[in-house]
Amino acid sequence: MNTGQGRNVGIAAGALFTSSATLVCCVLPAVFVSLGAGAALAGLVSTVPQIVWLSEHKPAVFGVAAIALLIAGFTLWRARTLPCPADPQAARSCQRLRRLSLILYAIAAGTYVLGTAFAFALPAIMEVNA
Repeated sequence: MNTGQGRNVGIAAGALFTSSATLVCCVLPAVFVSLGAGAALAGLVSTVPQIVWLSEHKPAVFGVAAIALLIAGFTLWRARTLPCPADPQAARSCQRLRRLSLILYAIAAGTYVLGTAFAFALPAIMEVNA
């Protein structure tokens, strides 16, 4: 396995991990409440009280996730033109890791956009329409 491509997968996975915090912070509670599962949300918050901390510190959570996405995006952008090994098996592995890195990064970016919509855009729209 090409260590550079493996590192890119790790960086993309880290971006996915940090952007998933935006889902836990903002999307999960909104979905539970809109589905009428407020009691389930209360039980979840009593079991995992860190969810409240994430919600209280939204700007920091989104800032850390944005920084992780920027670092991952920059790293993947720079690695896009790096050559893969000449060995056919190693070249296939290199290409597979590149695709995996891009897929993880795309999921992380989509997660971040969804979290941003629930945390900032929808409340602003609801406030204007109220």
